[in-house]
Amino acid sequence: MKRVGVFLWLVILALPTGVLAQDRNVILGVNPGVMESGILTYILPRFSLKTGITVSTIIVDNQEVTLKGADVSLGTTKGAQGAVVMEGNGEGNRRKYFVSQQTTNGAATRFVDWVLSDIGQRAIEAFKGKDCTGFRGLAGTETRVEVPVFDGDVTRGEGLSLRYCGRCHVIGAANRMKGLGSTPSFPLLRTFPDWQRRFEAFFTLRPHPSFSQIEGVTEPFDPALPSPIFPLRITLEQLDDILAYVAKIPPADLGAPLQTQ
Repeated sequence: MKRVGVFLWLVILALPTGVLAQDRNVILGVNPGVMESGILTYILPRFSLKTGITVSTIIVDNQEVTLKGADVSLGTTKGAQGAVVMEGNGEGNRRKYFVSQQTTNGAATRFVDWVLSDIGQRAIEAFKGKDCTGFRGLAGTETRVEVPVFDGDVTRGEGLSLRYCGRCHVIGAANRMKGLGSTPSFPLLRTFPDWQRRFEAFFTLRPHPSFSQIEGVTEPFDPALPSPIFPLRITLEQLDDILAYVAKIPPADLGAPLQTQ
């Protein structure tokens, strides 16, 4: 038994210090509304006391979560693997809030599991703000969204998207003042239920066939019908990179449904 214990300690010592540190820390990206409510000062100490995991918070908007390196996002936008966690119960706040894990950090997984657990939900509902309002737990009332995992490189996909797709589409903050007004942005396209099919087969959807070429897939342009603009030529591997990047883009927050009387 002593030999086993010594072996385990040797294994732990052989692990990179970054791996050990990562499993004890979480970077939580929250929108301003969550931060201002005061709920984090109530629930985060309880999580840390229970698990020994430290949570650092940063304020992000809907497009900044991955750019700022957050492990988990908590806000009004359902991210790539979002789950509804709570709902405001004050007169001025009836919005739903979602938690979404952004990295494979083990500590991040524990935080998401905790905030969606019965204990985490009770902690959320026990919080009362200065105006005696708080939040109602909603975990389990909606199915968690599972986005397919793509093998492409996210960083390369972002560069390819800006280079080729950014001529017409707004990709994100990097080209938010560019693009054509008649074409949907990538965050808007991510709100569509069939977004994956649209991106996988974009070269078959108008107007893309007239100027898009996928190596080994599409036929060469008809000499009598040349591309009207500088051609978009990519490989299937590059398309995988673009898909991997798009899967990480938080869907646009289109706000609450319109209320009619």
